[in-house]
Amino acid sequence: MLADPRHSCIVLLNVTRGAAPNAVEGFAGWRRANMSLLPACQEFFAIPQIAIGEYEQAFLPNQIASAIDHLDVDILSMWRDARLAERLAHLDVGVVFLGGTFLEEEVLVSALQGAKHGYEMRLLSDLSIARRESDRALVLARLAHHGILATTVRQALLEWAASKGDEIVSRKVQDLLS
Repeated sequence: MLADPRHSCIVLLNVTRGAAPNAVEGFAGWRRANMSLLPACQEFFAIPQIAIGEYEQAFLPNQIASAIDHLDVDILSMWRDARLAERLAHLDVGVVFLGGTFLEEEVLVSALQGAKHGYEMRLLSDLSIARRESDRALVLARLAHHGILATTVRQALLEWAASKGDEIVSRKVQDLLS
């Protein structure tokens, strides 16, 4: 089933973990490249983007940081936090696109907890950094077992465009991704 952009939200966990100025350039470059489509999610579909956990706005390019709201909530108890629940209810969110650092730890647990709280969860694999890349396949299999499928920001943009059914927006998304 296609996710409706009117009921979708992106939640990023510990989005700037390891992004300090002295961080390895390859890691920082990977993060910038994969996050570069986040402003389009906001521009084309008004997808809310919430950062939870470690978040230093200064470590991100302004165009990306301006699309993200930070909520100072403990990751492991975020689904029980009234502020997050109220925000998601106010936005009428049913589908949460989740990404962050570290995939096999906080991201995995948060995805499972989000599903338990009734959200349709989707893992943004291109925005999910594993501490150990060898664990990625195990995490994806475990999430799939619980009905949480992996996708990418590119795929989400196309999914939202198809769901919206607006030819102009669809063309803009296709042009952006080509």
